[in-house]
Amino acid sequence: MVVEEEEKKGTNASDVGDEDELDEEPGEVIESAPPLKVGEERQINSPSGSALKKKLLKRGLGWETPEFGDEVTVHYVGTLLDGSEFDSTRDRHQHLTFNVGHGQVVPGFDHGLVTMKKGEISLFTIPPELGYGETGAFAVPPNSTVQFEVELISWITVVDLCKDGGIIKRILEKGEQSGQPGDLDEVLVKYTVMLVDGVIIAKTPEEGVEFYVKDGHLFPALTKAIKTMRKGEKVNLIVQPQYSFGEGDEDRVKGLPSIPRSSVLSIDLELVSFKSVINVTGNFKVMKKILKEGEGALTANEGASVTIRYTAKLEDGTIFERNGVDGGMPLEFITDEEQVIAGLDRAAATMKKGECAILTITPEYGFGSAEVKRDLAVVPPFSKIIYEIEMLDFIKEKAAWEMSNHERIKAAGMKKEEGNTLFKNVKYQRAAKKYDKAADYVGEDGSFEDKDQKLVKSLRVSCWLNGAACSLKLNDFQGAIKLCSKVLDVEFYNVKALYRRAQAYMETADLHSAELDIKKALEADPNNKDVKSIQKRLKQLQAESNKRDAKLYANMFVHMNKDTYVETKRMKLEEVEENKKDEAVMAMEMEKVAVSSGLHDNKMVVDSSS
Repeated sequence: MVVEEEEKKGTNASDVGDEDELDEEPGEVIESAPPLKVGEERQINSPSGSALKKKLLKRGLGWETPEFGDEVTVHYVGTLLDGSEFDSTRDRHQHLTFNVGHGQVVPGFDHGLVTMKKGEISLFTIPPELGYGETGAFAVPPNSTVQFEVELISWITVVDLCKDGGIIKRILEKGEQSGQPGDLDEVLVKYTVMLVDGVIIAKTPEEGVEFYVKDGHLFPALTKAIKTMRKGEKVNLIVQPQYSFGEGDEDRVKGLPSIPRSSVLSIDLELVSFKSVINVTGNFKVMKKILKEGEGALTANEGASVTIRYTAKLEDGTIFERNGVDGGMPLEFITDEEQVIAGLDRAAATMKKGECAILTITPEYGFGSAEVKRDLAVVPPFSKIIYEIEMLDFIKEKAAWEMSNHERIKAAGMKKEEGNTLFKNVKYQRAAKKYDKAADYVGEDGSFEDKDQKLVKSLRVSCWLNGAACSLKLNDFQGAIKLCSKVLDVEFYNVKALYRRAQAYMETADLHSAELDIKKALEADPNNKDVKSIQKRLKQLQAESNKRDAKLYANMFVHMNKDTYVETKRMKLEEVEENKKDEAVMAMEMEKVAVSSGLHDNKMVVDSSS
């Protein structure tokens, strides 16, 4: 009967054509079952254990469904099982808008809605316990099973951002499928802030307003919401006083009118765009603001040959250098080779082809404390500098897996020599990277021929040993132990590895392990002067350690003796007190006995006199 009525109104599922020829409804999954076909009916279990039935009349669009709390707009027709109608939005020519799960409709209606897609029409059969119960309602008799034919027209996702009702976000228009802004990012937003009666108290210019998220804007709710949004997203916020201007009369923000006490605010907010800001060095010394995203996912990384164009300025806007601008030649360099200042080097290694960015570089990663003459101006000492940079192109250094065995061995030898040069120039950090990369080229994962195995093993061991030497210089003693242990796994009596690992053990106060390594080293090379030298130092450290231990134990014994004396004295006092108590008790007992004897004597005398 419901279907017949809908045919008359022009809203029945048959109006959309031959549904059976279409593919299955994409995305709908109920208890891991396949998607419903048009005309198919299925049971839906509710959290209470009761079940309703859903019959698909018309498929919806896409794959998304509303969630509890979302604001939905529907048309429905409610009937009894005999077909008699008891409620209809279509008869009233007015759809219904409500929040799912807020008790505005019967529970079965809510549970059915969260399985629907936009534009879908379904028929739900709802038992009394999920409908109008034992009492009934309207024209619904008690304990009645009812049916609702429902069309989901649209819905708005509603999010309680703080989980306390303080900031309710209604998503009016979804944004792009990209990331959300973080604390460091610069955002461009448009907003209108109103009281609940519609009075506007703040509004951005037509072009919007730009600010860094971490700096905040107007009040906490705004930045809290912005961090949950995507580019192009439009929302409405309902903000309670604790997340806006507080409980009192407010005139804290310049240009805003006085706001009544405890005002709830309604904010229409759009995230027009945002620029990602990257903390390149991890210590906020080199910051990169991305103006234009680059191509793909690959970045230049360390060792890449890069081509950039840039304009370099001081904080006051003075340009001191240009490359690749106004017809000039772009700059080409290899990253991680100290061919440019450290800040530019580190930032370039994070960039994609075509990426445009603004770099802010502090003196530590710029020109430091020196005054430096550049092409267009002098850079004063301790200057913070700004680069507007574009990554035109880069060629990444070949990875080991892209090379032949011959190329890998040759590259490993070159990297090792580069590391040796850097080590001699006291550049231990960079030298360590070279040795590490060289060892990777001739790693154990390579399928080298038998004739190359000896050379490969020698290169690998040499790079590990040299890397351990760098670690010792950099006070990375655990790193040194790890690298030396790799050597000793393949060469049990390698004197250099034992010597360097012993040094690292001594620095970490593991004197026992150091002693074992020195003993093994001297077994292999009894006359090694370096090993004998650290053996003397080890004995000194052991002697000092023994003295400290002796002093520690002596103090412990003093405390123990003192504590024992105090305890003994306390026990003696307690014993004396106990003896005194015993003597007193005994005296009292004796006195009682004496009194008792006296009484008996007196009685006997009396008795004898009578």
